Amino acid sequence: MEDSIMRKSKIKSTAGLSRSTHITVSVWATVMLILVLSCSTEKSNHAPAINENDSLPFMQSWGISTLISDSGVIRYKITAEEWNIYNTTNPPRWTFVKGILLEKFDSTFHIDWFVQSDTAYCHNQQLWELRGRVVIRNQEGTVFTSEELFWDMDRHEMYSNMFMTIRKPDEFLQGYNFRSNEQMTRYSVSNANAETPFSDSGSSSSNDSVMRAAPTKPNQP
Repeated sequence: MEDSIMRKSKIKSTAGLSRSTHITVSVWATVMLILVLSCSTEKSNHAPAINENDSLPFMQSWGISTLISDSGVIRYKITAEEWNIYNTTNPPRWTFVKGILLEKFDSTFHIDWFVQSDTAYCHNQQLWELRGRVVIRNQEGTVFTSEELFWDMDRHEMYSNMFMTIRKPDEFLQGYNFRSNEQMTRYSVSNANAETPFSDSGSSSSNDSVMRAAPTKPNQP
């Protein structure tokens, strides 16, 4: 009978040990699951790694002078010391960090206008962003200066929110919020101060907002 009691005790002890082991394993499994979920959540909050290719240009050129066509017709000429092309960024872009001279031709291949700037970016081959000392001069002799200019080739317009000046043979204009067509024959300026040296009154005039339409060229016979 004592042997029977001892066997029962051993069976109970073994059963208790088995339950204890099962509970311990379950607890550890739960802890590990919590840790895994915690790590997964923590990783999901991290920003994705920067692709090294995004910071490297697809192509680099130095001392370039190139012609660019539009619909099969040569329209532009770019002259720059350095030209970097990034095609993996969104949107793709060109950079001219050492300055640019961009000339636009008319239908007779004469220079319609040109622009110079210390730095230039072209986004998606459509939107130009010019920075630094920006200067534009058109056929009529109108000279625009600013430290910023955007040129939208798709909409055929230019604009700038920074301080700017426009100098013409008979007028000097300065202000902010410049908007113009790309020929600079029609433009508007806010908070403007206009001076007309050769006006009938012999004095300058000031206005909060100025709109100008440059005279059109007479038709050639």
